[in-house]
Amino acid sequence: MAPEDLEAFARRYAEAWCSQKPGRVASFFAETGSLSVNDGAPAVGRDAIAAVAQGFMTAFPDMIVTMDALKHGADGAEFHWTLLGANTGPGGTGKRVRISGFEAWQMDDRGLIARSLGHFDAAEYQRQLEHGV
Repeated sequence: MAPEDLEAFARRYAEAWCSQKPGRVASFFAETGSLSVNDGAPAVGRDAIAAVAQGFMTAFPDMIVTMDALKHGADGAEFHWTLLGANTGPGGTGKRVRISGFEAWQMDDRGLIARSLGHFDAAEYQRQLEHGV
């Protein structure tokens, strides 16, 4: 994928996370693509990926995900992001969160994400859930 096409893909991906439609996020992945968060067990397939997205969308009904950077490397791309939102979903703390991280992507030959390894500071995330930004 040409760098400018990957950049446009990444911007659309960030917009999908803001949509409150988990299927939109999953559509950026190959049918058997995977998403793991902080070295957790991978969600494999679009339904499982949509379930991960739904979890964040439910927890943060006003969630905004911005694309901070897209870095290109020999092994794929890194999508750097920031999530902003209030944890006002069911059982939420009501606290505002601002957390940044990245996903290391491996793309398939159709231009979809085959594997995404997501990373963010889990301890800081928990602190913000309890105390806010």
